[in-house]
Amino acid sequence: MRGKVTIQEIADMAGVSKFAVSRALTGKAGVSAATREMIYKVAGQLGYFKNNEPKRFSGEPQEQADRKRSGTIVILFPNIRYQNKESVYWGPVFDGISARLNQIGIDIMTLTEPSHDNVFALVKPEAIQGVITVGSISTPILLDIGRLNIPVVMVDHIDPAFPCDTVFTDNFSCMQNLMTKLVSKGYRKFQFVGNISDAQSYFERWLAFRTTLESYGIALNQDPLLIGPDGDDMYKLFPQLELKELPEVFVCANDTTAQYLVDELGKREISVPRDCAVTGFDNTCESHPILGTVDVNKELLGMRAVDQMLWRIQNHDSAVEKKLIQGDPILREQYAYVRDNDAASG
Repeated sequence: MRGKVTIQEIADMAGVSKFAVSRALTGKAGVSAATREMIYKVAGQLGYFKNNEPKRFSGEPQEQADRKRSGTIVILFPNIRYQNKESVYWGPVFDGISARLNQIGIDIMTLTEPSHDNVFALVKPEAIQGVITVGSISTPILLDIGRLNIPVVMVDHIDPAFPCDTVFTDNFSCMQNLMTKLVSKGYRKFQFVGNISDAQSYFERWLAFRTTLESYGIALNQDPLLIGPDGDDMYKLFPQLELKELPEVFVCANDTTAQYLVDELGKREISVPRDCAVTGFDNTCESHPILGTVDVNKELLGMRAVDQMLWRIQNHDSAVEKKLIQGDPILREQYAYVRDNDAASG
């Protein structure tokens, strides 16, 4: 059988010293935040954190009364990168969680800005039934939660260093469906826009984008700048772009990116949809000429996270699960790019 993952193996794969790995994994100083996050990621991918996971049973899930807890459900809602209750995307997710918890009579405690290294230091584990995280949460905070040994469900986030139940939109199949609709309309030149390393959802949408093009024999001529670290910051990205040839469709990781892209194209006197089309994801923008998007039931994501939490409380040792919620692709024909515009105007 494969032995435990060693510090040396993590160091070799991460390209750092054993000293740095040891300091990072034990939470000691002397390692930068970026290096620590990278070491956590590599260690999680190698399975280091699974060494201490509870043994999973393979039989039927059981309703175990002795595992029931009394107390509140903590909603961890970091107020970073628009992850707050005012967000047109995250707000409805939070509303769904709150509505379901209120429906079943469970108390809620919301943490919105966990800025300190040991955010749960003053919380008694016995007073908490579980934790639902909303959006991206840093690995150190997740490991801090893990020390409480209470159920955790994450909405729209996954971390290899912290195996737990997750609830996602079915990003792959939804993007695949949207891309198939675009291809069926005759579009053949595409560019994906969005930092694919920023979130698991964006990466899955990128994979579906590539897979669909490949399945229809369409060449992938992707500009790497558009999917790199600046892919979510149009103001920083656009000065670097030459845009020698416009695609027929810019396929954006979400509607917010699509909205920014339309604005920045306009500053270059590139009109949407006269000169090209733009699509998004999440159905959160009605103010811009976005050709396509995916309507995500955001409230349902929150509700199903609560349902999964209730199940997990009763089945603490069962293997972790990933729930996928289907979304509906939308095409708005009034924002379609007509490929023979130039010929018609000439």
